[in-house]
Amino acid sequence: MSELSEQETLRRQSLDELRKLGIEPYPAAEYIVTGYSDEIKKTFQDDAPQRTVTIAGRIMSRRIMGKASFIELQDSEGRTQVYVSRDDIATEAQPEMYNTVFKKLLDIGDFIGIKGFVFRTQTGEISVHAQELTVLSKSLRPLPIVKYKDGVAYDAFEDPELRYRQRYVDLVVNDGVKEVFIKRTKVFNTMRNFFNDKGYLEVDTPVLQPIPGGASARPFITHHNALDIDLYMRVANELYLKRLIVGGFEGVYEFSRNFRNEGMDRTHNPEFTAMEIYVSYKDYNWMMNFTEEMLEKIAIEVTGSTEVPVGDKVISFKRPFKRITMIDSIKEFTGIDINGMNETQLREVCKQLNVEANDTMGTGKMIDEIFGEKCEGNYIQPTFITDYPIEMSPLCKRHRENPELTERFELMVNGKELANAYSELNDPIDQRARFEEQLRLSEKGDDEAMFIDQDFLRALEYGMPPTSGMGIGIDRLIMIMTNQLTIQEVLLFPQMRPEKVAKKDTADKYTVIGISEEWVDVIQKAGFITVASLKDQNPNKLHQDLCGLNKKNKLGLKNPSKEEVAEWISKI
Repeated sequence: MSELSEQETLRRQSLDELRKLGIEPYPAAEYIVTGYSDEIKKTFQDDAPQRTVTIAGRIMSRRIMGKASFIELQDSEGRTQVYVSRDDIATEAQPEMYNTVFKKLLDIGDFIGIKGFVFRTQTGEISVHAQELTVLSKSLRPLPIVKYKDGVAYDAFEDPELRYRQRYVDLVVNDGVKEVFIKRTKVFNTMRNFFNDKGYLEVDTPVLQPIPGGASARPFITHHNALDIDLYMRVANELYLKRLIVGGFEGVYEFSRNFRNEGMDRTHNPEFTAMEIYVSYKDYNWMMNFTEEMLEKIAIEVTGSTEVPVGDKVISFKRPFKRITMIDSIKEFTGIDINGMNETQLREVCKQLNVEANDTMGTGKMIDEIFGEKCEGNYIQPTFITDYPIEMSPLCKRHRENPELTERFELMVNGKELANAYSELNDPIDQRARFEEQLRLSEKGDDEAMFIDQDFLRALEYGMPPTSGMGIGIDRLIMIMTNQLTIQEVLLFPQMRPEKVAKKDTADKYTVIGISEEWVDVIQKAGFITVASLKDQNPNKLHQDLCGLNKKNKLGLKNPSKEEVAEWISKI
C-alpha cells in the first residue's frame, strides 16, 4: 500500500475509535429502508399525518451548528436533507452518538442509516428529522467535493482519466453521470420489448469461438489448456445466429459482447456491445422499415421525442429516413461515377482524390475508403446507404438487379455508421466462393479478411430460408441518445492504459521553488506528492489548507504567508 495521506490516516483513527465505543463500522445485519429521496419529496403533504421513514445513504455535506446540524444524505434517487439534533440521537445506551460519533468520527462519504419523520423546514425544504442514527460503512478515502451553486459545479471532478478509471467516484460526485447509464438500460429494455412483442427470441451464442467469423476485424486470441487449442474472442455473432435460422427459428436476436483487437478512439473500444437480429422470409427493404420503426420508438422512450440533441445538432428519428446507394453517394460528393470501374481504374480515382490505397486493397476496400473519406461524415441525419460492392460484403446476397452489388445497407447517423444489414446470403455455393475470395485477400496481406467457416457452410447446405439480418452498435446508439461525444462516457468501465503510479518528488525539488524542507512532508501528505501537482492550485486555498494541517496536527511549524504560497506556485 502506498503511504497514506493525512486524511486517510485520520479516517483510520476514527475507524478505531468507533470500535472502541462498541460501534461496528461495517455491520452485517440487514438495514431495512422504507423511503427514498425523490419519493419522499414527491409524496409529502403538509396537512397529512406525520410519516416515519428509514433512509440510508452516503453523507455528502454537513453543517454542524452546536447541538443541531444538517446533513445531505445521497441515496440511489438523489439527496435528502436530514436534521440531526443531539437531544434526539444521543441516548442513554449511546450518549456519545452526537458529540463524538456524529461530530468527530463521521466524515463526508460515510454511509449511515437514519430513522425519523418527514417535515418541512422554515425555509421550505422537505427534510427528515433524525431520531436514530446507525453507522453502516466507514469511508477510508475522502471523496472529491463537488459543490453546486445555481447549476454551476465548483471544484469539479472532471479529469477524464480519473473519471473513467474511478467510475465509482464519478457516479457519486458528478450529477448526471448516473442518468446516462439509466438511459443505457432503457435503450436495452425498449429494444428487447420491441423484438419480443414481434415474437422474436433472445438467444446466447459463444464468446470463445474456433473461428472469428461474422465480421472483417482483427480478433483477440486465447488458448484453451484442456483442449490445447487456440480460440478467438467473438468479433461478431452473425454465423451462429444464422445457424439457428437454419435450425428453424423464425427470428432470433442477441445483445452480443464483442471483442476486436484494433484501435481505440472516441468511438471505438476493444470491448463493445452490438445487437444482431435475423428474421426469416425478409429482405433488406423490410429491414430498413423495421430499423426505422425501432429507432423512432427508442428515441421517444428514452428522450421523450423523435428530435434528439447531439452536440450543437438536432437529429430527427422521425420516419422515414433518407435512402441513397453507395455509388450515388460517391458521385454526389466527388463528382465521379465509379460504377463498373475495375481495380486499376479505382486506384487512379483514389490517387485523384488523395485517398490512400495500398497493394493489399481490392476494389471493395478502395470503394469503402473513398466513401469513408469523402461521404460518410456528411450524413448527420439518419440515412440508409444501400447496395454495396460484392467484395465488401462476403455474407450478403447479390443484388437482384446488379450482380456486382449486394443487397446491403448501412445506417449513417451523425457522420458514423450506426447499423449494418443484409438480405442474407443463403446460397452455399456462392458463400463458399466468397469465403475463398476472402482467403485470397488474406494471402495478399489483408489481416481483416474473413476465415473460411466450414461448419457454417455445412449448415447452409442443409438449407437456410430467405433471411434478413441487422446489427447495430449499441454503444454508439447510446452516445446519440444521451448526447455524449465519446464512447467512454457511455461505458461504465472503458478500457484504459495501465495506471501510472506517480513517484514522489524528492525534497530538493520543492526547496528549489522556495518551500522550506520542514514543509515538504506536510505538503505531500496533503496530496501534492510532486511539485507539478501544485501547478494551477488556488494559492489562497492552498495556504488555508496548509495552515489548517499545521494547527490540527499541532506541528508547531511557522506558517507561510499567502504571498509566499503564491510565489511557490508561480515558479512551477
